[in-house]
Amino acid sequence: MKSIVLLSGGLDSTVSLHIAKEKMEVVLALTFDYGQKSATREITAATSISRHYEIPHKVVELPWLQEITNTALVAVDKVVPLLNQQELDSAKANSSAEAVWVPNRNGVFINIAAAFAESIDADMIITGFNAEEAVTFPDNSMPFVESIKKSLSYSTLNKVKVNSYVQGVNKAGIIKLAKEKAVPVQLCWSCYLGGEAPCGECESCLRLARAMDEN
Repeated sequence: MKSIVLLSGGLDSTVSLHIAKEKMEVVLALTFDYGQKSATREITAATSISRHYEIPHKVVELPWLQEITNTALVAVDKVVPLLNQQELDSAKANSSAEAVWVPNRNGVFINIAAAFAESIDADMIITGFNAEEAVTFPDNSMPFVESIKKSLSYSTLNKVKVNSYVQGVNKAGIIKLAKEKAVPVQLCWSCYLGGEAPCGECESCLRLARAMDEN
């Protein structure tokens, strides 16, 4: 089998990529630039990770998605919510997820990747969807994956599939897998912001820190 990976440069997609490489040929990594505040850091991380795994890498620019997105991940006049560890499993996490929601982001990414996949006869799209983020982001969930696979069975002649090798795993489990498999986590970027160092206070940073503490 051949696959394309959606590589954000973060831990989840990198671990899923590593496992995919153990199981099949990964022929392309795609990273999307939709004007997110962390775009430069994500692209740098994804480029380094692709080089590490010796996979061709392409950045797909989506300026139109930036234009229609008015959420904190993109809008310069909106602040990314900052939390603390105790708030990760509270209602505040739901409001944080809503604040950084990008319209149909994963649906757009997967359909673009499916077009690439069909054009190069790849069978599968690999994502970094996981159990922990599926709680607050429904487009990380297994029902979403099953639904979009059904859609792709009609919209691609080779019936491209979607899979994540960390779909049923929480962040602590993903860190454990990364350690066991010697995934180059030092190359990853998981922060919602694009500063010199991770902010340590956004939801993504906090979930990663908690998972590392648990390990």
